[in-house]
Amino acid sequence: MNEPFTHALRRQNEPTWSAAVGHRFVTELCNGSVADPIMVRYLVQDHRFLDSFLTLLGAAIATADTFEARLRFGRFAGMISSDENTYFLRAFQALDVSPQQRTEPKDTLPTQGFKAIMREAAATRSYAAALAVLNVAEGLYLDWALKAPKPLPENFVHAEWITLHDNAAFQAFVAFLQAELDRVGPQEPALASDFYQRTVALELAFFDAIYDQEA
Repeated sequence: MNEPFTHALRRQNEPTWSAAVGHRFVTELCNGSVADPIMVRYLVQDHRFLDSFLTLLGAAIATADTFEARLRFGRFAGMISSDENTYFLRAFQALDVSPQQRTEPKDTLPTQGFKAIMREAAATRSYAAALAVLNVAEGLYLDWALKAPKPLPENFVHAEWITLHDNAAFQAFVAFLQAELDRVGPQEPALASDFYQRTVALELAFFDAIYDQEA
C-alpha cells in the first residue's frame, strides 16, 4: 500500500517538525509557565501575519476544485476573522500591550518569512501549494496542542490558545487539509514538498526567535 502523500512529507521533515512541536515555548505555554514578555512577543509577531494568512485562505478558496472545499475554507476564514482575532485582542488587553508595543517592534525574520511564503503560495494559483503551507501551519499546531497536559493552565491567554488548536472542529479541519493534499499533492509533488519543507523550517525558527530577543 502506498504511503499517503502527507505522511511522506511529514517523515521527510523530521526532526524539524518534532523540534517545533516539542519547543521550549510550547512546553512553557502548555504548563502555564511562559513569561509574560515572551507571550507578548509571540502574540505580537503571530498576529502580524493574520492578514497574509487570510490571503492564503482566499487563494485556497479560489483554487479549490470542489464546492465543498470552498465552503470548508470559507467557514475557517470566518473563524480566523472572528474567534481567533478576538482572542488576540483580548490577550493584548489582559497583558496590557499598548498600541506602540503592537506596532513598533520590527518583524522578526521568521515573521517576514511567514508573510512572504503565504503570499508566495497564494500567488502560484496552485491549490497544492496553498494546501502545503496550510497543512503545516494548522497540522503542526494541532500536533502540539493534542499533547498539552490536563488540566490546562488557569490563565486564559495560555489555555485558549491551546483550545483554539485542539477542538473537534479544528481537528476535523486539519483532517480535511490532509485529505485534500493527499488527493492533489501527488500531481505537483516538487512544488508541494518545497512549500511544506520551508514552512516547517519557519515554524521552528518562529519559536526560536521569540527567545532570541531575551536580554
